[in-house]
Amino acid sequence: MPESPSETVDEAADPGQAALPSSVSSPSPSSSPAEPSKAPKVAAASLIGTTIEYYDFAVYGTASALVLGPAFFPSGNATVSTLAAFLTFAAAFLSRPLGVVLFGTIGDRLGRRRALVTSLLLMGVATVGIGLLPTYESAGLLAPVLLVTLRLLQGVSMGGEWGGAVLLAAEHAPPGRRALYAAVPNLGPSLGFLLSSAVILPTLNLVGRDGFADWAWRVPFLLSAVLVVVGLWVRSTVSESPVFEGPSPAAASPVAPVPPVSRFPLGTLVARYPGRLLLGTGAAVGGSAVYYLTIVYSLSYGPKSLGIPQSTMLTAASIGAAAGIAITLPVARLADRVGRRPLMLAGAVGSVVWAVPMYGSLGTGNAFVITGAYTVGLGLLALMFSPAAAFLAELFPARLRYTGASAAFILANTLGGGFAPLVATWLNSQWSSPLVLGFYSGGLCLVSLLCLWALPETREDDFTS
Repeated sequence: MPESPSETVDEAADPGQAALPSSVSSPSPSSSPAEPSKAPKVAAASLIGTTIEYYDFAVYGTASALVLGPAFFPSGNATVSTLAAFLTFAAAFLSRPLGVVLFGTIGDRLGRRRALVTSLLLMGVATVGIGLLPTYESAGLLAPVLLVTLRLLQGVSMGGEWGGAVLLAAEHAPPGRRALYAAVPNLGPSLGFLLSSAVILPTLNLVGRDGFADWAWRVPFLLSAVLVVVGLWVRSTVSESPVFEGPSPAAASPVAPVPPVSRFPLGTLVARYPGRLLLGTGAAVGGSAVYYLTIVYSLSYGPKSLGIPQSTMLTAASIGAAAGIAITLPVARLADRVGRRPLMLAGAVGSVVWAVPMYGSLGTGNAFVITGAYTVGLGLLALMFSPAAAFLAELFPARLRYTGASAAFILANTLGGGFAPLVATWLNSQWSSPLVLGFYSGGLCLVSLLCLWALPETREDDFTS
């Protein structure tokens, strides 16, 4: 069973492989990337769209930690209400695989750009819809049902976002800068969180906690409408990946076409590259846990269980996220020079060692200690996360790359991140200590370390086939 993307595939032996109809473009490689002048614009468009999608996701995560439990799942027990809100947070991760199937098929068969425009539109509709929902008090059981439905649509959208944005940037990248360009949309999750904090914090300060819980929580959701319109305009103006446009007219020599895309890319991926899919998922699972425990769970846990002011937790997470953003592109540029694995392995080792001190800092209640610990932790996360964009894409051939990279990343996010708030809530109900968060996330980072050790370096792999 072949595990290398560059390995020749016997098409006759694969009944899932079928030639595309004449109306569908079959991916073709380019001996050179797109025009250099296009690459920065494409990377910027990918970043803008990903930032908006993760803004929508971060707004929901923060709102679920602050107000959605009492508003949609009223209970005499605050923990039960918060747990119910986090269940809806996890629900979106359960629907992400459907997004991988849907948008992976569109992206691998019809083009990256078409998939990305559709996913952004779906996210915008779902997010604005949440901002318009009635609460349990006015609509009864219909309110949480509608909330879960829209949350599931958010998850479907996210299933196709990250992989497509990374690939559109990476497949336009100049030679020797693939990790750098792939990492540009990787800034989106942290930028989206910072953007959501930049809206939520002033709103909280302006209307107070009661006003925010009563009506102002809707403001960040409704603002998404403006952002999505901007994102759709930007994404609709960029060129498609050169993988789908065929060889450049100026190419020095012809390049053999990539084998046709399977009618069901996920099935072909699982059948032919199961090892890379599983190890790629494991390589990203630890970082997902660190990210979501920090920017979602701790925002609720710190104030409710440890008495830490809400503003302290939001500020600490925001400063840590900003530090991660600051080093993401330098780390990616270094990954283009020394390889992806050395930096990702270093980040995994650091995350294993730092996990307990990072979350143990919450026990001090000191804003400076918590902020410092989060800054170091999210900096180590950047070492893993920044090269991962190129690394996961390079694990799979062009005809399955959208589905492969998306599936590995989304599965890791679901297993490591989607259930992290739920698992952490249960752990803290059994052991009332923030140290358990460190042992939990550190264990998952150890899994990532072992998976990275088992995977090959991909920096020199052919990216056009």
